[in-house]
Amino acid sequence: MKGILGTKKGMTQVFTKNGKLIPVTVIEVEPNVVTQIKTVEKEGYDAIQLGYKTTSSKRSSKPKMGHTKKAGCEPKRFLREIRGVNVADYTLGQTLDASIFTEGEIVDVSGISKGKGFQGVIKRHNQSRGPMGHGSQYHRGVGSLGTMRPMHVLKGKKLPGQMGHVLRTVQNLVIVEVDMENNCLLVKGNVPGPKNSLVLIKTAVKNPDKVKEMEELVTYVEEIPVEDSKEEQASTEEVQTEVEESKEETDESSQEEKVEE
Repeated sequence: MKGILGTKKGMTQVFTKNGKLIPVTVIEVEPNVVTQIKTVEKEGYDAIQLGYKTTSSKRSSKPKMGHTKKAGCEPKRFLREIRGVNVADYTLGQTLDASIFTEGEIVDVSGISKGKGFQGVIKRHNQSRGPMGHGSQYHRGVGSLGTMRPMHVLKGKKLPGQMGHVLRTVQNLVIVEVDMENNCLLVKGNVPGPKNSLVLIKTAVKNPDKVKEMEELVTYVEEIPVEDSKEEQASTEEVQTEVEESKEETDESSQEEKVEE
């Protein structure tokens, strides 16, 4: 088990050289710092705590600053722990980046879903509405609330209320590409949460050791050979000299016309 914290930047699409389109979510992964190591002897379970996103001391709390001070790093905005890891592979103050994952690995991504505010039962629970005409006077109501015998609404009844803004996990997503130049992970499919929200990427629970074979992606970067680039430079220089000579000829002809007048 391994994991890292990142920021969801949005969705895009990439293409393989076989012409296949893959929708991906771009997750920016800044360096994570191991701020605490928990063991069975001391805390009762094995886990590591990761610090993400550097912030000022004014915006941090004393308990958080105590963790980061022991790790020898600056105050962090987010502190999250990952259980089930091999604590022997980590040291206090260690820095983790996107290179801990490889292309084709299966991961689970967790995040806070988009909040949609207070919603009714039709949008929140996908219930059906009543007739819209003929004096029914029942359109988007809740409907029956249960039997009369208990004289109260039973727990678990689907009612209007807050929708969204809860922790959700999407399992068995594939890492399409690890971009170390831009510190990004391209994950196939959608990820919970709005743009610029915090997400946790960790090894898939159902497929911890599975790695898929990924097809080569189209990079859209044209590599110009050195000889071709020299020829292009020479051709551009010739064009510039021709333009300058034509300008000089037009200037001389205009001066001669003025003298004749």
